[in-house]
Amino acid sequence: MKKLLLPYLLLSLLFVGCKVNYKQEDTTPTKFTYTENSEVLISAHRGGKGYPGYPENCLETMQYIKKNIPNALFEIDVAKSKDGVLLLMHDNSLERTTTGSGSVDQNSWETMSQLTLKDDFDSIVPFKIPLFKEVLDWAKKENAILTVDIKRSVDPTEVLQFIEDNNALEQTIIITYAIETAQKLYQRNPNVMLSVSIRNMEEFNRAADSGIPWANMVAFTGTRLSDVSLYDQLHDKGVICMLGTLGNLDKRAAARGDHLYRDWAKLGIDVFATDRPLETQKALITHKN
Repeated sequence: MKKLLLPYLLLSLLFVGCKVNYKQEDTTPTKFTYTENSEVLISAHRGGKGYPGYPENCLETMQYIKKNIPNALFEIDVAKSKDGVLLLMHDNSLERTTTGSGSVDQNSWETMSQLTLKDDFDSIVPFKIPLFKEVLDWAKKENAILTVDIKRSVDPTEVLQFIEDNNALEQTIIITYAIETAQKLYQRNPNVMLSVSIRNMEEFNRAADSGIPWANMVAFTGTRLSDVSLYDQLHDKGVICMLGTLGNLDKRAAARGDHLYRDWAKLGIDVFATDRPLETQKALITHKN
């Protein structure tokens, strides 16, 4: 099984984290090169969800997941308040996940900072909406990796600038849905790490022709299994493969058995983006090459 060399990534982050002013030429891309015989990773979708008492896009949930999965990655959603404050929120409106109401971009941070979050079971919990900066600071302190999903109302270059200003480039992979967005971000900062959708050979060729080095990419291979030849070709380019089991594949594993995560790993999956991080981790513990 071909996987990501996480121990070296974490070791590098520990040393880099001690520096006040790091150099951008020493940043993330070289640490995400695909290699054989390393650990399959888990990315907690929306920072972790589906567990009673732990809401999505919540710092306390991420802390809980990291306590149980020390090398977990965290997919988070970055939105912006009416007064321009970057915060974590998936939905455009506040009703489902908070005690508030109305659109996120029509509420001030002062208003939203007073709200409390709700878990997936509609229970109000004593946790607040986190600022993006708070989560970046936590990730730097804990050497955690964030995959950053930027909401449509937010300019991706603004988020990249914010990451740079907070010296958090090494803690982030920015999710892109269009190759043009990826190109724009790479042109702005050639050290940015990007999640690029590569679900088939057409998208593989598009990425190859984009002008973005393979070393700057993590391949999001979609929420369905792709042909194994795609994983092999990405690995040949030094690119790690992330499969989104969130949704149908997670449901299939829950119904048919979590051994499916081990079966999928054997196909060439390096990172599982999942709504069931704890269950996935338990299943993968028994995975052998």
